[in-house]
Amino acid sequence: MNKPTDFAYYLSKYLCNYLPLTKGVSSNTLQTYTITFKIFIKYMNTEKSISTEKITLEKITEDTVTEFLDWIENHKNCSINTRNQRLNVIRSFFRFIETELPNHMYECQKILSIPKKKAPKKVIDYLSVEGIKFFLSMPDTSTYVGRKHAVLLALVYATAARVSEIIDLKISDYKYNGNNLIKLNGKGNKSRLIPLEPSGMQLIDQYLLERKKFRSNMDSMDFMFLNHSGQKLTRQGVTYIFKKYIAIARADNSSLVSLNISVHGLRHSRAIHWLQAGIDLIYIRDLLGHASIQTTEIYIRIDNELKTKALKSLSSDVYPNETDTSWHEDKNLLEWLKSFSQ
Repeated sequence: MNKPTDFAYYLSKYLCNYLPLTKGVSSNTLQTYTITFKIFIKYMNTEKSISTEKITLEKITEDTVTEFLDWIENHKNCSINTRNQRLNVIRSFFRFIETELPNHMYECQKILSIPKKKAPKKVIDYLSVEGIKFFLSMPDTSTYVGRKHAVLLALVYATAARVSEIIDLKISDYKYNGNNLIKLNGKGNKSRLIPLEPSGMQLIDQYLLERKKFRSNMDSMDFMFLNHSGQKLTRQGVTYIFKKYIAIARADNSSLVSLNISVHGLRHSRAIHWLQAGIDLIYIRDLLGHASIQTTEIYIRIDNELKTKALKSLSSDVYPNETDTSWHEDKNLLEWLKSFSQ
């Protein structure tokens, strides 16, 4: 029987102890990290012809990691952002190795020095207030499923929640501490409280009352949204629901609904609408669960672009006609202007 390698030992310690117990990362983050190493191990198996039980830390060099990143980008068609996310995971692991094995520090630092690849800035897609109203009216509320979908989509927008936060939402997180608040559990197990408007709370109350008729044993620790099998709604499930109604909305009124909008676009839309309503950027940062105000500042730029477009839409009669050059023919005016430069 083969003895476990140092890579197997430290990877197990990193995933099973360090991340969940020392760093306190969320289950979603832990899953993301685990997937990265599954892909990396597969790469070592197929591209480097090194079986899993023979992968050692010594075989994971700066060149190995760089080649792995190129492989997932070029052969697995991953985006540059995904490539950089995988690099972040590997960097985190080797920072851990650096403290566990000081004699491995030099190789660790070479891997830590691998630069991220610059990616073109993504255009943030969002819907106008009118577009949001139109989109949220798409579910058929004459059916229970339609009403559930209407509540789900309205809640994603109202709270600017990430998909992971919505699928992890429990009934007990609603009306938190008896107030008009809902608790979202975000990145790094950090929770935040979002105030809800009365109309939104009424929707949720009606949904929960109706759901109780179908599930008499409903518990406060149950997930807020379940799939047709009574299981926790998945990320793919939310995306499917969203795409279904976006397609319907686009078919009805393409001018109100962006072609490239995603579920995350509802979060962007809410942030921009908060900003336009005059809410301070500091509060928007907290509502979005951003760690840094710099992340939130992107919405200021978008809002400024909207203001610029609005100004440009004003009647051109307000401004001088820049294409009218007839004044050049006024010799007296030209002579008069020249006199100022003498």
